[in-house]
Amino acid sequence: MASANTSCLEENFSCSICLDVFNSPVTTACGHNFCRTCITKLWDEQVKYKCPLCNKLFDTRPDLQINTLLSEMVDRFGTSVRVKEQPCVEPGEVPCDFCAGTQLKAVKSCLMCLISYCQTHLEPHHRVAGLKKHRLVEPMDRLEDRMCKKHNQLLELFCRTEQVSVCQFCTETDHKSHPIVPLKEEYEVKTAQLGKIESEVPQMIQERKLKIQGIIEADRQIADVGHLLTALISYVEKWRDDFNQMNKEKRKSCEIQTEDLVKELEQEIEDLTNRSSEVKRLSHTKDHLHFLQAFRSLKDPPPTRDWTTVEVHSLSSVGTLRISLNQLVETMDMEMKKLRDDAELKRVQQYAVDLTLDPDTAHPNLILSRDGKQVHDGGAKKLRNSFKGFKHSFCVVTRQSFSSGRFYFEVQVKDKTAWCLGVARASISRTCIILTPETGGWTLYHDKDGLLFRDDPNVRLPLRAELQKVGVFVDYDEGLVSFYDVEARVHLYSATGCTFSEPLYPLLCPYSHNGRTNSTPLIISPVNKIV
Repeated sequence: MASANTSCLEENFSCSICLDVFNSPVTTACGHNFCRTCITKLWDEQVKYKCPLCNKLFDTRPDLQINTLLSEMVDRFGTSVRVKEQPCVEPGEVPCDFCAGTQLKAVKSCLMCLISYCQTHLEPHHRVAGLKKHRLVEPMDRLEDRMCKKHNQLLELFCRTEQVSVCQFCTETDHKSHPIVPLKEEYEVKTAQLGKIESEVPQMIQERKLKIQGIIEADRQIADVGHLLTALISYVEKWRDDFNQMNKEKRKSCEIQTEDLVKELEQEIEDLTNRSSEVKRLSHTKDHLHFLQAFRSLKDPPPTRDWTTVEVHSLSSVGTLRISLNQLVETMDMEMKKLRDDAELKRVQQYAVDLTLDPDTAHPNLILSRDGKQVHDGGAKKLRNSFKGFKHSFCVVTRQSFSSGRFYFEVQVKDKTAWCLGVARASISRTCIILTPETGGWTLYHDKDGLLFRDDPNVRLPLRAELQKVGVFVDYDEGLVSFYDVEARVHLYSATGCTFSEPLYPLLCPYSHNGRTNSTPLIISPVNKIV
């Protein structure tokens, strides 16, 4: 019984257009009721005005009035009327344009009405004769944008000449001689082009990141130069202050000594000047007696000091100052190199990478730690027939390789008597004994005779103190391999003008333990960046 009552209410209080409870019901001249919004929207889209139920045609657009009685009944009984539940619209789906309040999912779009309908609001298009002629398509959003503004037809084709979407009528008029294809076909072409663009974008992004990195690095280098100059100025000022302070007391004693010596010299000059005048006068006299009497007093000169034996210890003398300045220049050169190397090491450490050793490339005598960070000689082992690692050199390379850009890593060499490390190209011979750029290795070598860069000929390098940790920096694109004493913050050597045409692998050679005197492992260390 309740179901029958509900059905009756649905029939009497539902708009035949939207099938929902009447909202501001109005009555046409033929006696049928509709929501004001529904009938107004319907007639707005038609040239002729007729009733959707009985198809009665009106000469002019009727002036609609609210059906007060029906409106009151709807207010009273409308809460009992419910449209059958339908799925609500989800993100990305097309909503029903007719639903008031919560919008339901559209099931069709009408190309005549330019409206999308849910199942309930689509019902008149299946029942009303005039609406049955409308063209229904799968739900589309922004229907007004999908219609040709000139012909009011769906844009289903694409003009390749003008690169615009067109309707069927457009192909018979303005675009008659143009190549026309279905939207789907052009979509597939453009999608393929988009895929190419999409594959290129990461590379473009990487190029711009490298550009930003270069700009930041250039700015950092300028800042480093400023810090370097500031440090040098501070050093010179300190040297000046120390110099002045150290010689302050000595200068006082020298000033006293100088005053006494000047007075003594001035007195002797006066005595000698007087003697010179007397000699001059005597030389002009013709009186023999007077000449001989006066000459006796002149033959003995006044007492004077032997000034050749007197040394004036002036701290401002040219010689002393020159020595001090030469020492200052030498010290400044050392300090400048130290500051420059410090700034350079700080810069390259920004390119630190995480590395692990590849056991498949290790010489059979070598033992690697579980984490792949350490390697040392473990004694002789039998060489497998299928072995693909280094066969003569006690070497191992990392799992990671680099084919562009910059990278940096550090290796602890403390307490080792012999070792070799650097980078090697992918195709380096596993039977190679000596690693040089010609054979595919750029390496720093250390033994009891000192430090050298492996080349032809080898480059012998000065070693001022025991090395504890070595840093290796590679700029693949610039063809640069540099080595650093990390603890002393000193640049050791750079191989420039290198040609890299294949991947580079960081390489470590701990060499034989030599009766346990060289058993300490080489360790890939985490980079503690200079602040």
